[in-house]
Amino acid sequence: MFRRTVRLVAALTLAAAATLVATVTSAAPAHADGCYTWNRQLSEGMSGEDVRQLQIRVAGYPGYNAVLTIDGAFGPGTRAAVTRFQQAYGLGADGIAGTQTFNRIYALQDDDCTPVNFAYSELNDCNSDWSGGAVSAATARANALVNMWKLQAMRHALGDQQIRVTSAFRSHACNNAVGGSASSRHLYGDAVDLGAGPHSLCTLAQQARNHGWREILGPGYPGHSDHTHVAHKSSRTWSASSCGVS
Repeated sequence: MFRRTVRLVAALTLAAAATLVATVTSAAPAHADGCYTWNRQLSEGMSGEDVRQLQIRVAGYPGYNAVLTIDGAFGPGTRAAVTRFQQAYGLGADGIAGTQTFNRIYALQDDDCTPVNFAYSELNDCNSDWSGGAVSAATARANALVNMWKLQAMRHALGDQQIRVTSAFRSHACNNAVGGSASSRHLYGDAVDLGAGPHSLCTLAQQARNHGWREILGPGYPGHSDHTHVAHKSSRTWSASSCGVS
């Protein structure tokens, strides 16, 4: 009787442990559910919305003087960006996005898909709905999200120290109020002005060359002695002569 009781207790203990493991295992992805969860491994040649979502997260890893196209098609540029992301976080760098890569992304994002160190409110002190710019409110907000992931990549490259945003999205009214250019990328939601903080303006301008911005303006460029400006545009304009960026 004693042996049967011991065996019964042991069996119940093992069953409880198995249930706990199963519960933990099934709950593991839940922290990503508030944003986006990947359900398959992604590699070169694949396409879809899950690829596009991955591209947004690795947009800050295109390499020097390069920009990752966010089109939902996993090509050589995406593979290179995934590889650099993996290297940056000490993962196996094979350019294939699997469990380890996705888990790292989950740890870096909040439930609204913004990276943990940046927020929509930080990139829009103009209005609450992203309206009134040169593009639709939805497009301006989407452009800002990509910029936040680029900033997150740059922040990590600079030792995970704060990057201070001083201006980003502007409606036409907000842009006019500060004397902004009529063609300012701020109107599109894809421009960010950065102030000095843990890093100098020149450090920010120099580092930005690696993170997917075609427009970098800083000290030495007229009107940019007090901030570094980064933006996305169709052609490259790098001008921060005091920092050796051209």
